[in-house]
Amino acid sequence: MLVLGVGMVPAQARIESQFHITRLKYSGGGDWYNDPSEEVNLLRFVHEQTGTDVDPRYEFLDLSSDRLFAAPFLYLTGHGNISFTDFEVQRLRTYLTRGGFLYADDDYGMDKAFRREMKRVFPDQDLVEIPFSYGLNHCFFDFPNGVPKTHEHDGKPAQAFGLFRKGRLVVYYTYESNPSDGWADPEIHGDPEAKRQEALRFGTNIVVWALTH
Repeated sequence: MLVLGVGMVPAQARIESQFHITRLKYSGGGDWYNDPSEEVNLLRFVHEQTGTDVDPRYEFLDLSSDRLFAAPFLYLTGHGNISFTDFEVQRLRTYLTRGGFLYADDDYGMDKAFRREMKRVFPDQDLVEIPFSYGLNHCFFDFPNGVPKTHEHDGKPAQAFGLFRKGRLVVYYTYESNPSDGWADPEIHGDPEAKRQEALRFGTNIVVWALTH
């Protein structure tokens, strides 16, 4: 849950009771908006599997939005460049240190830009690789080999990385894996159903981990 500072959320900001995922809109030219069915399908699957009260809709915001600090789970994806202003860097740092969570999935081609911007958010930290034994991989469905490889990309092994604050995972980043593409409507990428189900199960673990940690 987010711990909100006094005055951080304006009185007119919408108060959310159901769990929802919010797409993060960013500048720089990357297609932050691609495959809007992803979050909707994942949340429906999460509800079916866990009974969690969810709001399965597509919504997005940028880091200057008044609604930022009411969003329990930010999701960032794309194929290219990401660019935050200094103000947005500060906003994201505050959001994450006060209880927020960011999941980023490299849809292919955003790795360099994402790492650069995260270094601006937390200059004293580097993304660290998440081991297979980490609890997120086992918190609901069991993934003994970590994040599954949904799409080939460059044929490298799937990897997951994280940033931690006071022992809490605040940024979770999947690379060379692309599970979020498996959440999209079946006709979008034509993935085998087994791959889609695997990706949805892994996405459920990410949601469960964010909700319980």
